[in-house]
Amino acid sequence: MASRFAPLVRSAARRCVVARPALVSQTPVTLRALHDGPPRRNKPGSHSQTDSDIEIPFPPEDELPSEPVRRAGGQYVKPTLQTFSLDKNVGLVTGGARGLGLVIAQGMVYSGADVALVDMNKEEAEKQTKILVEAFMRENPNAERVPKVTAHFSDVSDPASVDACIAEVIEQHGKIDNLVTSAGFTENYEAVNYPIDRLRKLWAVNVDGTYLFATSVARHLMERKAPGSMVLIGSMSGSIVNVPQPQTPYNVSKAGVRHLASSLAVEWADANIRVNCLSPGYMMTALTAKILDENPELKKKWVSLIPMGKMGDPSDLMGPVIFLLSENSKYVNGIDLRVDGGYTLT
Repeated sequence: MASRFAPLVRSAARRCVVARPALVSQTPVTLRALHDGPPRRNKPGSHSQTDSDIEIPFPPEDELPSEPVRRAGGQYVKPTLQTFSLDKNVGLVTGGARGLGLVIAQGMVYSGADVALVDMNKEEAEKQTKILVEAFMRENPNAERVPKVTAHFSDVSDPASVDACIAEVIEQHGKIDNLVTSAGFTENYEAVNYPIDRLRKLWAVNVDGTYLFATSVARHLMERKAPGSMVLIGSMSGSIVNVPQPQTPYNVSKAGVRHLASSLAVEWADANIRVNCLSPGYMMTALTAKILDENPELKKKWVSLIPMGKMGDPSDLMGPVIFLLSENSKYVNGIDLRVDGGYTLT
């Protein structure tokens, strides 16, 4: 059988040898100087590349939108498994005054947990605690117990500030059972143009802040010899490279959060402290809506890459977080749960 195909193989090899010189360019190649040409666009594969024209800084505190608490339904609206209840648990949410952190905190409150909202803007956190409690009472008029919601300040990147915040929460609530680290931010700049001081600030909040709160709460749980569950908020950006906006420092920070959850899950398993990562995809927060209103083409590109054909609503994170904090996930540890409409599958 081998001898029958030998002539064909030799003939194909000769054709390859004859054709090879045609593949070699005879034109001298000149390397283009760095930044000496037009922007990198309209190239092969351009739909899967970043766009150097997209630059989106994180807005200052006084320009961040203040979001109202939306109707979400409570413990007397949609009956469910009792094991999803967080009744009598105390949860701490960093970045809890706005965005995803606020919506996650709302889900925890509606699941019966007492919640400490931690944020750099304590005034906004105090405002939201009142709104959360009022909304709960309005939607659950027959509730036997109204969850306690408190507001606290912390610079998540400062160890002393974190320890002081943890002590204050324990003083007011008596304990901490659950932690959700939602404090974080992103900026869109090409890596070659991103100042090192801003990179360090971004990592200090996204990575250091997550680490400091996780370890501080873990020490508290170990001292109590009590079980606990933590959800570190990562991002699909920790597993893929977003396009077209360039955001390398943010992507790296969220990859760090993802692996931090895995590593701590193994390290603290014998203490019965579970640590999981929740990685949202594109979520339509008030801040994201503001950015996309100013960049409508960016929204079209994002949605075109989502198999479900739409961006997520922050409330889509309530169920996954409650699952990871509750007894229903008591054998789930160290996972990265992506809530991205299928974005990372394609």
